[in-house]
Amino acid sequence: MKRKPGDVKVFVSSVLPSIGIDMLRKENFNVTTWNDNNPIPQDKLIENAKLCNALFCTLTAKIDAGFLNECKHLEIISQFGVGYDNINIPEATKLGIPVGNTPGVLTDATADIAFGLMIAASRKMFFMHKKIEKGEWKHFAPTSHLGMELKNKTLGIFGLGRIGIEMAKRCKGAYNMNVIYYNRKQNIEAEKLLGAKYVPFHELLAQSDVLSVHSVLSEETKGIFNKAAFEKMKPTSVFINTSRGGVHNEEDLLQALNEGKIWGAGLDVTDPEPMHKDNPLLNMENVAVLPHIGSATIEARNGMSRLAAENIIEFYKNGLIPNFVNPEVMKK
Repeated sequence: MKRKPGDVKVFVSSVLPSIGIDMLRKENFNVTTWNDNNPIPQDKLIENAKLCNALFCTLTAKIDAGFLNECKHLEIISQFGVGYDNINIPEATKLGIPVGNTPGVLTDATADIAFGLMIAASRKMFFMHKKIEKGEWKHFAPTSHLGMELKNKTLGIFGLGRIGIEMAKRCKGAYNMNVIYYNRKQNIEAEKLLGAKYVPFHELLAQSDVLSVHSVLSEETKGIFNKAAFEKMKPTSVFINTSRGGVHNEEDLLQALNEGKIWGAGLDVTDPEPMHKDNPLLNMENVAVLPHIGSATIEARNGMSRLAAENIIEFYKNGLIPNFVNPEVMKK
């Protein structure tokens, strides 16, 4: 790709931290931005993308096969985020469109949310806070709404990558938790670092006191935490999901909690998103739900903006994408 930055039009499809946009403009890219905090309508996304060479987007943009075939002229798509399940990667690859993402910079922020949800659910923090708001905190009640302690418990990680490792480090350091995990393949380095033990999926379910999900959403993982999975878990276990809502079946999760198949849950992601305000999970005693804020720190969001911009800059300057989702495109 020998097109010079001054000849490249970039469309930014969401209101994003300015650091990446400023980087692009400093390099002389012609940048157009969507300036409404609401997600861009699909017709407007297509309309604007048709006028540009590069798309700078995030998970609210629907980059499906229809979009890609309407905008097959795009030379690069750079995703503001580590996840990219909003993008039809096989179709983009088929059309020869390279896709980049932003791994690494949101690792600590997301691990902090997983760790916080674990504590909040195990001590019923969100529920107890609501009791204050409702005027129901009347007196000391020694046997009411008791939580559970986490020290020396077993942490199960589903997807021991960057974020899973940081979650495990926090749990091991704070609570001396034993770490087990399930991956598509063993993570030997993490085993040495954490003393973690690889176990089959059914053993992860059966042995975990806290089961924290840090996988991508794929055909393999979609709905994997369903009724059958929850029934294999301990009735004293806590389920944490900060990856993607589609990894768990929400109706099955609600049923498992109501029937005491598991003890509690902490969710930063839901299915669908946003969650409806009347969802019964929001009023359950040992459930904590957040509105997908895993990467919502100044540092993480600025880092994501920077990396997404770097993907575009390096592609046009050197023909490389630092954080490549589908590198096989370059072989075409």
